[in-house]
Amino acid sequence: MSSSVSSLTTWQEMMLAEAVDRAIALKAQRAQTKNCQFRGAALRLQTERAHEVIISGPAETGKTLAALYKLNRLAHEYRGMQGAIVRKVRASMDSTCLMTWAKVGTDYTIYGGQKAEWYDYPTTGARVWVCGFDKPGKILSGEFDFIYVNQSEELTLDDFETLTTRATGRAGHADWSQVFGDCNPGGASHWIKNRPSLALLESRHEDNPSLYTDDGKLTAQGIRTMAVLDALTGVRYQRLRLGRWVNAEGAVYEYDAALHLIDPFPIPAEWRRIRAIDFGYTNPFACQWWALDGDGRMYLYRELYGTQRIVEDWAADIKRLSEGEAIEATVADHDAEDRATLERHGVATIAANKDVSPGIQAVQARLRKAGDGKPRLFVMRGALDQADPQLLEKRKPISTEQEFDVYLWPKGADGKPMKEQPVKEHDHGMDAMRYVARYVDGEQTRVIANPFYG
Repeated sequence: MSSSVSSLTTWQEMMLAEAVDRAIALKAQRAQTKNCQFRGAALRLQTERAHEVIISGPAETGKTLAALYKLNRLAHEYRGMQGAIVRKVRASMDSTCLMTWAKVGTDYTIYGGQKAEWYDYPTTGARVWVCGFDKPGKILSGEFDFIYVNQSEELTLDDFETLTTRATGRAGHADWSQVFGDCNPGGASHWIKNRPSLALLESRHEDNPSLYTDDGKLTAQGIRTMAVLDALTGVRYQRLRLGRWVNAEGAVYEYDAALHLIDPFPIPAEWRRIRAIDFGYTNPFACQWWALDGDGRMYLYRELYGTQRIVEDWAADIKRLSEGEAIEATVADHDAEDRATLERHGVATIAANKDVSPGIQAVQARLRKAGDGKPRLFVMRGALDQADPQLLEKRKPISTEQEFDVYLWPKGADGKPMKEQPVKEHDHGMDAMRYVARYVDGEQTRVIANPFYG
């Protein structure tokens, strides 16, 4: 018996020792995050008191970490502080900035379960709300001391100015107030780049201690990260690697997010609904859901976009997301085996008209303003069902909306675009969109396929 007790005690001691080791390691990791040594723009952000400030820069410079660190510090500094974490679409934060917040934030209590609604700080009485402009909640009616905006480039100027009216000092828990955010560069004419009252801080990769040492040498993580960013091309390289505010040169479509990217709304039951599919495995698979209003305008309201999944797995998602909807037709790429797989799983398709030039012209015509001053093609924010982590890691487009800037004409010897055939890259959502544009503009015989679940 004593041998058994001794063995059990030894096992318990080992488990306790392992638990202590894990706790010490976790505490050290959190302490390292809490005591960040900031450089450059990230350091300046910590003490910047301008009423409007945004830290801009290429991908992976530590912008979000620096901004969230500041918000957490302010919650500990000012008793009763009312703060907010805001993004254009609320769902976009759970797998991005709120994961960083979980590493940075300290001594708070979460309310709202898996979808956090706010964080309370018992020691100071501070509260930090979480919301998006798609689900504004209290953000548009409350008064705040400090508002942090994640991915500020997604906001319109009207959105941002609305936030500035919510942090005017009336909350009264600090002797100053601020709306601050982070962003990746966009086009040269973006409102962030051209707003006189905004303090714009430019961050660089050398500011991030996880990428560069104090003496400017790449770390092991830096070597891996910079290799990914160096592999980018075109406007994504200019913006996400070099941090430049530039327009896409040679873009096939004149797409303007301020005009064509709209907030989601409930689709009326009587509107036509059409799906479009472009097959892929190593390259992205894209399935789009489009609705047409009474005037024939197209609205992309839902999308699957990802890699490394077989067609039958996509079919299950298509069926699930389409449940209860009257789908007029599913217009698909011509791969016979993949179309047969979809049909075997209850998703009937018709072959798309794949003529490239007429399809591009059809989309271009829809992107232009009509006689009423509105275009005839829109993309809803938050249409993407779920981001592909592999595409995120590689900094490649994760949706149709992100392809617009990188769907380009090839350049000739003189450096000018040759408008014959687009570069065969970043075109998966573009192809699917072209298929449905040709279909709805009457270029194909309309076939009703499984009207409720097809």
